[in-house]
Amino acid sequence: MDKIVTSLVEWYYRNKRMLPWRTDRDPYHVWVSEIMLQQTRIEAVIGYYERFMKELPTIQDLASCPQDRLLKLWEGLGYYNRVRNLQKAAQMIVEEYHNQFPNTYSQILSLPGIGEYTASAISSICFSLKEATVDGNVLRVYMRVNNCYDNIDDIKVRKRVRKDLIPIMPEDAGGFNEALMELGETICIPNGVPKCGECPIQKFCKAYAHNTVSELPIRNPKKEKKIEDYTVFLLVSQNMVAIEKRQSKGLLHNMWQFPNVEKVMTLSQVQTYLEERKLPFSAIEKANSYIHIFTHKKWSMQAYFVVLKEKIEIENAIWVSFHDLEKTYAIPTAFQPFKNYLKERIKQNDEA
Repeated sequence: MDKIVTSLVEWYYRNKRMLPWRTDRDPYHVWVSEIMLQQTRIEAVIGYYERFMKELPTIQDLASCPQDRLLKLWEGLGYYNRVRNLQKAAQMIVEEYHNQFPNTYSQILSLPGIGEYTASAISSICFSLKEATVDGNVLRVYMRVNNCYDNIDDIKVRKRVRKDLIPIMPEDAGGFNEALMELGETICIPNGVPKCGECPIQKFCKAYAHNTVSELPIRNPKKEKKIEDYTVFLLVSQNMVAIEKRQSKGLLHNMWQFPNVEKVMTLSQVQTYLEERKLPFSAIEKANSYIHIFTHKKWSMQAYFVVLKEKIEIENAIWVSFHDLEKTYAIPTAFQPFKNYLKERIKQNDEA
C-alpha cells in the first residue's frame, strides 16, 4: 500500500473536483459537509451545503438556531438525528471550547454525532494529523489493491484497514485521505464497471492483475426490509393544509407530517374514517402512492386528497398555508411526494 501514496496524491491534486467545502480547510466547513455526505450523493449535497452555510455561517449561528428552522434547512437530506447532533456538538464547542473547534482527534471524536471516520477526516484535512479515514470508498479501494476477500461489514476488518493505513500516511494526510475517497467515488466505483484504464494506481492493484476487480469487495447479503403500510390524508380547506407533529421520540421525532394511519385503506374506508371523526368533506379522491426506504424498513404509503367543508379543529393537527408549509415547516423526505402533489393541485386551482 505504501507504493500508492505519491501517485495517488499527485493524481488527486491534478484531478480533484472543485467543491464548495474544498475552498478552504475550515473545520466547520469540512465537518458540515462530511455529515451531509453520509449516504447522500455529492451532487445532491452541494445546494444544501451552500444554503446551510449562507444562513448559518458560523458555529455560533448553528448552536443558537431554532430547531424548527434547523430541521427546515436540513429538509430533504433525511437522517434528521444527524443535524440534531450537529447542533448539540456546536453548542458543546461554544460552551466548552470557547467557539474554537477542537484540534485533537480524541476531542473531535468526543463531539456528539462524530465517529471515527468524520473525526479522522477533520483531523487530517484541517489539522494535518495522521489519522486514516475509512469509509465504503476507502474500503473498496483497499480490498481491490490488495485483492483481499475479507468482509468489509466486519468491524474488525474495518479497524484493521485503518490500522494498516496510518503508518503510510504522508505529511499531507488530508490530501491522501481525500485522494483515496475521490478515487473510490470517481474511478474505483461501487456500481457498474470500475474505470481501471483511468486509475493512477492500476499498476499496484492486485485485483486488476488477477482480473478479480468485479468480485470485490465482499459484503454481507442485504436483508429484506420490513414493510409498513400507511394511509396518508391530504386534508385541505380554504387554501389551508392540515399537518401534525410526530411524537417526541422515535423515527423522525418532532418532525411535521400529513395526518396518517398505519394501515391500508380503501376509498370507502377513508369516507367512514372521516365520518366517524366528524370531519365534513365535500370531495375525496385517491392521490399518489409512494414507497420510502429507510435503513431497516420500508414505508408503503397511499395518499387521499380530501377537501373539508370547513377548517374544523383536528386533534394534534394545525392548519397552515401552503406558503408556510414550503417556507417554515420541515416535512420529512418520506412525505415530500405528497407535498409535491399538493403543490400541483393548488397550482391547478389557481390557474382555474
